[in-house]
Amino acid sequence: MHRVRHILSVALITAGIVLLADIGITLAYEEPLTSIYASVQQRNAENELDETEASYPSRADQRAVARIRSRKQRIATLAQRFGAQAEPGEAIGRLRAPAMDLDMVFVQGTDTASLQKGPGHFPETPFPGQGGTVGIAGHRTTYGAPFRHVDSLQRGDRIVVEMPYGKILYRVQKTEIVDPTDVGVVDYVGYERLVFSTCHPVYSAAQRFIVFARAVGERLARGARAS
Repeated sequence: MHRVRHILSVALITAGIVLLADIGITLAYEEPLTSIYASVQQRNAENELDETEASYPSRADQRAVARIRSRKQRIATLAQRFGAQAEPGEAIGRLRAPAMDLDMVFVQGTDTASLQKGPGHFPETPFPGQGGTVGIAGHRTTYGAPFRHVDSLQRGDRIVVEMPYGKILYRVQKTEIVDPTDVGVVDYVGYERLVFSTCHPVYSAAQRFIVFARAVGERLARGARAS
C-alpha cells in the first residue's frame, strides 16, 4: 500500500509539473498542443496556396480583364472573380506584418475549423483589392497564435497582403479596443481599409483588439498583368 501511494504521489507531482510547464509555455507564448496542430494545418495551407497561385488567374480570368488597363481596376475585377469561387477553409493569400512578426497564409472564413489553419477572412467583407473594408480575424493564444503580437503594431507600420492576383500594401492608421458586438468596425469608409480583429485581453474573449490599416499601393501578380 505504501508503494502504491508513493507511485501515485510521484504521478500526481509529475502531472502537476507538466501542467505548470504547459501553463508557463502558454503564458510565455501560446498553447502548445494546438500550436502543433496549427503548424501542420499551416503547412497544408501553404501547399494549397502554391497550387492556387499556379492556376490563377485562369485563361478565362485573363480574358475577362484583357481590355482593362487600369491596374487598380484590373485587381478589383480579379479579386471579385477570385472571391466568388473561394470555399470556406481554403487558403487564399498570405499576410506579412513585420512589426508583429506575422508571415502566414490566411484562409477563407472565420468558423472554428478555418481559424485553426491560420487567420481567416470575414466572408461578408470584400477581398483585398476590391476597394472596401477587408476583415481578417485570428487567434491570439491558440492554434499558432497568429495575432499574438497584434498590439505591437503602430501607426505607419506596413502590412502586405499577397493574393494570387496581386499584392496590396497597407499602412496602419490606428488601433482600438471594442465590444465583440461592434460590427461597425468593418463598415465601408470610402476607401480600401484592412481590419485585423482578435480577442482582448490575452486569454479572454471579453473584448476585441482592432487594427485599422489603409491601402496605399498595389501591384499585379505576374500572371495578371496586361499583355
